[in-house]
Amino acid sequence: MADSKPKLQVSAIKNGTVIDHIPAKHLFKVISILNLEHIKTQITFGTNLESKKLGYKAIIKLSKVFFKDEDINKIALIAPHAKLNIIKDFNVTVKRQVEVPDQIKGIAKCGNPNCITNNDNVNTIFYVIPKDNEKVVLKCHYCEKITDPEDMEVF
Repeated sequence: MADSKPKLQVSAIKNGTVIDHIPAKHLFKVISILNLEHIKTQITFGTNLESKKLGYKAIIKLSKVFFKDEDINKIALIAPHAKLNIIKDFNVTVKRQVEVPDQIKGIAKCGNPNCITNNDNVNTIFYVIPKDNEKVVLKCHYCEKITDPEDMEVF
């Protein structure tokens, strides 16, 4: 008799963070933004996993890694529907949807080469413009340039 239990597509972790519901095309951007190449603990990621909501999604599981709020804001810029799960002893103890803040400071670059933030030592400030449910669009506080997610440089 065949086993009818669904199988996990990505293995479980004992303690750490799971970032789920990342659009598959943005997986490597999330990895880069969070500087995951410098983490010394186990990282598991999967991409092009079937998702009813996104069509295809990506997931990242980080053993013994927990994020600060400013890191979560970075994720929200390119994956506004991502879900963050905190795992303790193989159980989800905190489950939260990332939230896009109304204002972004110092974590994205203005695409206007003439903007003061690209020429002087001035921190960037962007206002989040409600666009649609899938995109985060930013407007620079200084030069008012509109930046779409495809052109967004997050650091």
